[in-house]
Amino acid sequence: MPMIRRLPETLVNRIAAGEVVERPAAALKELVENAIDAGSTSIAVRLGEGGLGLIEVTDDGCGMTSAEMALALERHATSKLPDDAIELVATLGFRGEALPSIASVARLTMESRVRGADSGWQVAIDHGQQVGEGPAALPPGTRIRVEDLFGKVPARRKFLRSPRSEYAACLDVVRRLAMARPEVGFTLEHDGRRVLAVQGGQSLAARVAQLVARELADDGVVIDLARGPVKLTGVAGLPTFNRGVADHQYLFVNGRPVKDRLLVGAVRGAYADMLARDRHAVLALFLDLPPEEVDVNVHPAKTEVRFRDPAFVRGFIVSGLRHALDAAGQRSAQAPAAPAMANWQAEPITREAAPALGSLFAGRPEPYAVRDAGQVWRGYEASVLAPAARAEVAQAAPEPAASHPLGVARGQVANTYIVAEAEDGLVIVDQHAAHERLVLERLKAAGAQGAMAASQALLIPEVVELDEPDCDRLTEAASQLADHGLALERFGPDAMLIRAVPAALAGGNVQALVRDIADDLAQNGAALLLGERLDHVLATMACHGSVRAGRTLSVAEMNALLREMERTPRSGQCNHGRPTWVKLALEDVEKLFGRR
Repeated sequence: MPMIRRLPETLVNRIAAGEVVERPAAALKELVENAIDAGSTSIAVRLGEGGLGLIEVTDDGCGMTSAEMALALERHATSKLPDDAIELVATLGFRGEALPSIASVARLTMESRVRGADSGWQVAIDHGQQVGEGPAALPPGTRIRVEDLFGKVPARRKFLRSPRSEYAACLDVVRRLAMARPEVGFTLEHDGRRVLAVQGGQSLAARVAQLVARELADDGVVIDLARGPVKLTGVAGLPTFNRGVADHQYLFVNGRPVKDRLLVGAVRGAYADMLARDRHAVLALFLDLPPEEVDVNVHPAKTEVRFRDPAFVRGFIVSGLRHALDAAGQRSAQAPAAPAMANWQAEPITREAAPALGSLFAGRPEPYAVRDAGQVWRGYEASVLAPAARAEVAQAAPEPAASHPLGVARGQVANTYIVAEAEDGLVIVDQHAAHERLVLERLKAAGAQGAMAASQALLIPEVVELDEPDCDRLTEAASQLADHGLALERFGPDAMLIRAVPAALAGGNVQALVRDIADDLAQNGAALLLGERLDHVLATMACHGSVRAGRTLSVAEMNALLREMERTPRSGQCNHGRPTWVKLALEDVEKLFGRR
């Protein structure tokens, strides 16, 4: 057996660097977190070659003395743990391995000056070896420069991605940390080009909109919910403002950016009946709770956390998101696609085309004469051309459009789209999508009153075979599943017995339902229960029970649909996240006809 030996300090630091500094973005994250914990109000980041050539972080924080700088470069030395209560840590980092780990695999220059000092101090480290120190001239604060990362560790360097990919990861790190600290100003330069600049002192909503998507200012809702010491804040996009990938979801726990399965599952559950499965919400959520309620030490980079009461956390997030989205009423992301709008632009009228149109107006006075090419037609009589849409003539005086947000129905196009006149433009409603949402909300309202919790016993209980871990998870959740009408019992080590099902699912494939629930429990934890599975079932029922496209509606029916939409939460999107209505502003209509 080989002899046991103590590893040299340089190798120990490189091993630690493998956990802390696997790529430039990881080193940058550690340095920016240190700057935030130092009480900075302004942080400037400079990158070269995606961080492979240069990472420089300058802050205006508290700074360090020369003695503190020397101690900071030792392993397991930190100012962020005043005592041994590691579970109560309130800073972004505390292990004390970042600086020595980075210095062991790069050239590191650290300069710092405390407030009130005449000058600062500088220390230079080259891949673990100190190569110089002395006075430095800089404002109060700290500047750390990292060059040639993994320059002497080619085995690590060759596994890094291209400078462009590494830069993208660094940008994501800065964006997430800047989002969590709207009171701090951030700048980021890459290869001499400024790519990000945000001022300190912003509101959370303004900072999120600037960093995630500017459209969130108009197409998002602000979240501010508290339950005892637990608080949820942030900005969530309307369901109609969604993306094809989930990389625009930013989640934070006590100010730390995290990528946590439970939180991701909570977001998915909150939007379950408002988005198609291949679409994802755009949002930034900030969960704050007492430090003793969350363990942040389960991952070296602290990107994963463990909650003491995961069911409460998930339910709190789902209810907070749904409450905020309900308050949005019938709002919908109103950004018509540019190609669709371009189709409204009329082709210029050439002289060759003019005679064909001119025959329609032969003998008419000047207002109806054919103009020169490119000019706008004006003064058409209503009887000139047959309309492409039908409109029912009302016997009474038409209802004023100004009295309703979604306007008053004036007609129907292709027996699918309702055209309504609002005070400030035209509203076009997809009748099937809109009614689908209304039916779903009615079914859910009935469920909230206990109608959907009714259970129907099976004449012959069914047995569903599953993996043993799936059975364990279902057994643990059995009492909560029973509250929703699904009665399950353990039937041996790898099977479950289904004795009763929710009345809403009677006659359905209950075995497939139980398997889906087992999959959801495995992916998202016990907090995802049958209530959300029922939402999917109800959404399917609503789709089949809704007014279909192609059905002719009377004006009274159209207006009744519009009025119910105005009263119904989340009526701005169907059950799959598509908009139920869009508005063409009066200004846009005037532009189409050259009036603006």
